[in-house]
Amino acid sequence: MKSFLIRPALALALAAGLAGCGGSDKAEFTVAGTIYTLAYDGLKLTNNGGDEISVSPPAKAGDPVNYSFPGRIEYGDVYNVIVSKQPDHQTCRLNTSYPVNSDTAGRLAQISIPYICTINTATIGGKVSGLTVEGLQLANGSTGGVVTLAKDATTYIFPLEVEYNQTYGVTVLKNPAGLNCTVSNPTGTMGDNAVTNIDVACVPAT
Repeated sequence: MKSFLIRPALALALAAGLAGCGGSDKAEFTVAGTIYTLAYDGLKLTNNGGDEISVSPPAKAGDPVNYSFPGRIEYGDVYNVIVSKQPDHQTCRLNTSYPVNSDTAGRLAQISIPYICTINTATIGGKVSGLTVEGLQLANGSTGGVVTLAKDATTYIFPLEVEYNQTYGVTVLKNPAGLNCTVSNPTGTMGDNAVTNIDVACVPAT
């Protein structure tokens, strides 16, 4: 534990000593970090709204990706790393194990800012017609979730969202008494936007 505390302190002392000797001898730092679970292209990061870098997914799915900004900063400079463009089909946020993206160079011995990316999700649902009694239940058999519709409902949305590129399949789990309900557009593969055309029509049972 002592060595962990001593290293940053030594870095600070060295940087301060170099700064005292005159201007250009200040210690310099690389602004860097790691991206976890990046699966798609398009991610861009900026430091202080200036330098922008692109980060590509790893060659092996699931591996972390290291990044670094080309320009180094001096002791005492402030850095602020943000996502300037989210990757396709994902959202990247600061890793909760180290939720700090802005600080002053030299306070720590190394600048390493981790981000973690998750696959985007969206809802599925649609319109409902002819539901004159209680008891209709729908299920998404592909990725899970059940929704119970109230009498006279005209729309519905599954509470459990579906990840991008996952399939969904909506079926009637339970028909209400005296009605026969059918589902239009019941299956598909999830895109980037909510699906709103999985319509349900109920008619009197024969």
